[in-house]
Amino acid sequence: MLMPMSPEVSIIQRRMTHYRVPLFERMREMLSARGIRLRLLYGDPTQGERAKNDAGHVEWAERLESVYLFGDRVCWQNFHRATGSSDLVIATQENKLVFNLLALSLLRPRRFAFWGHGKNMQASRTDHWTEQFKRWTTRRVDWWFAYTALSRSFVVEAGFDPDRVTVVDNAVDTAAMARDIESIDSQARDAMRRELRIERDAKVGLFLGSLYAEKRLDFLLEAGRRVAQDVPGFVLVIVGEGPDRGVVEAALSCNPWLRYAGSRHGRDKAALLALADVFLNPGLVGLGILDSFVARSPIITTDCRLHSPEIAYLEDGVNGLMTPNDADAYVSAVGKVLSQPAYLQRLQAGCELSSSRYTIDNMASRFVAGIELALAA
Repeated sequence: MLMPMSPEVSIIQRRMTHYRVPLFERMREMLSARGIRLRLLYGDPTQGERAKNDAGHVEWAERLESVYLFGDRVCWQNFHRATGSSDLVIATQENKLVFNLLALSLLRPRRFAFWGHGKNMQASRTDHWTEQFKRWTTRRVDWWFAYTALSRSFVVEAGFDPDRVTVVDNAVDTAAMARDIESIDSQARDAMRRELRIERDAKVGLFLGSLYAEKRLDFLLEAGRRVAQDVPGFVLVIVGEGPDRGVVEAALSCNPWLRYAGSRHGRDKAALLALADVFLNPGLVGLGILDSFVARSPIITTDCRLHSPEIAYLEDGVNGLMTPNDADAYVSAVGKVLSQPAYLQRLQAGCELSSSRYTIDNMASRFVAGIELALAA
C-alpha cells in the first residue's frame, strides 16, 4: 500500500537577506512537525544590493538563476521546473519579477500565493500603471500572505477574497537586541552618556535608521530645535548612515542639543536604546518600530503618507503617537510626552505589550497556519 506523500511548499525569494534567515529556520521546524516539507529557493542580488552587505545563508536552501535586465528594473527567475512537485508556491509580489506573470497563467503551480505589502505605499500616484498592474496581479493568486493588517486591507480593496488572506505580522528577530538592552547596566549607560556628552538628567530623543530623503531629516532637525527651546536638557541623538548624512553633520556646529553617533550595532546600539526616552521619526516608519517597542521608547511620527506597512503596529496614544503632518503638532506632542512622566509611562507599557506580540516566532506561527489553510483550500 502506497503511503500518501507529504505536502510540499516552496517559498521563492529574489535574494536572501540575513534578517529573514531565522524566520525560515523556524518555519521549517514548525512545518516539519506537521508533516509538511518546506523548500526555500532564492537568487542573486543586484550589484547595488551586494554593497549593502546584508546577504544571508540558509544551508538547506536551493539556488535559482537570476538574470537582471534594463538597469536591474526587471528580474528573470524561472522557478517552474524546480517547483513542479510543490503543492503550494509562495512568491513575493514585485512588478520586476516577470516570471510571476507566467506563474499566474501558462505555467501556473498547483496553488500559487503572493507574500507582500499589497501595494507600494511610497507611490506618488495610485493611478500609475505600475500600481494598476499590481492590483491586477493581486487578484489572480490562490492565497495571500499579507505583511500586516494594513496590507490585508489593500489586498481586499483590490478585490481579493478576504477569507483567503493570512496576516503574518512582518517582524525580525528582536530577542538578541532585547537581551542586549537588558544587560546594559548603569555603568554602560554612564559610559555612553560621557561619549556623547549627555547629562544624566537629560531627556533623550533618538532617531535610529538610514539617513535618506523619506526620513525627512530637515523636519526632524527643525522639530528638535523647537523641542530644545521648550524642554530643558533635551538632546536629540541621531544614529545611522546614508546619503543624507551631510544634512546631519552640517547641523552639528550650530545646534548644541544635537548629537550624531554614526552607525551603531550590538551592545553600542543597545546602550543608545537604553538611554532613549522617545523615538523621533517624522518620516517613513518601517520595521524600525520594533526597536521602539523592545526599548520601551514610544515612537512619535507624523501622518506623512510615506510609511511602510509596519505602521499598522502603531496604536496612537497606546504604544506611540502619530500627529498631523505639521511641525507645530509634532513639537507639541513630543513636549507633552517628555514633560508628563505618567503619560510617558503609559506609552512605555504599550510598547512592552507590543514587543511581545510582534516577534519572529509569532510571525512564523501565523505564516505556518496560513500555509495549512492554503493547502486545505
